[in-house]
Amino acid sequence: MSQFFQVHPENPQLRLIKQAVEILRAGGIVIYPTDSSYALGCRIGDKNAVERIRRLRLLDDKHNFTLVCRDLSQLGLFAKVDTAAFRLLKNHTPGPYTFILNATREVPRMLLHPKRRTIGLRVPSHPIAHALLSELGEPLMSVSLILPGETLPMSDPYEMRQLLEHQVDLIIDGGFGGLEASTVINLVDDEPQVIRVGCGDPTPFGEV
Repeated sequence: MSQFFQVHPENPQLRLIKQAVEILRAGGIVIYPTDSSYALGCRIGDKNAVERIRRLRLLDDKHNFTLVCRDLSQLGLFAKVDTAAFRLLKNHTPGPYTFILNATREVPRMLLHPKRRTIGLRVPSHPIAHALLSELGEPLMSVSLILPGETLPMSDPYEMRQLLEHQVDLIIDGGFGGLEASTVINLVDDEPQVIRVGCGDPTPFGEV
């Protein structure tokens, strides 16, 4: 049976954030809000938790996970960022974008794209997500909370509780979530490429 925390979306209660981080450090899976939609998250090196998320979402080993980072300096530990990419990242983080970049050796192999050593990274501008990441001190391994057979992320925390309370360890209720995932931008090649249009405006990155 999962825990259910009602956390203020603008001024998260530190006591609840600390408890949430304890659950993550103990190997838990957490549902939490971001500036795009709700997401599933766990610690990046926790193979058991990653496999539980794969089963819950029915994901194969080719699905790209995302590292959700506190800020650009933390992102830079896990991705190779050249000058052009850094300029784009600086202008568009925090925000509802996921950036595909070449990974550094800090990224566990199980999270990498099987053919290319790439990883998705994002810096969300949501107070609850930021508080979790600041307290945890490392990125969260995340995927959007889209259930098998659905095209839109779940948005109602009470519905999440009803459907998933036996499959996750904590649901953070930060109010109704968005119905669009983040916009995905590939920064591996010379020109930025929009891979998926979500709630982030794709126009600064060229034509879709």
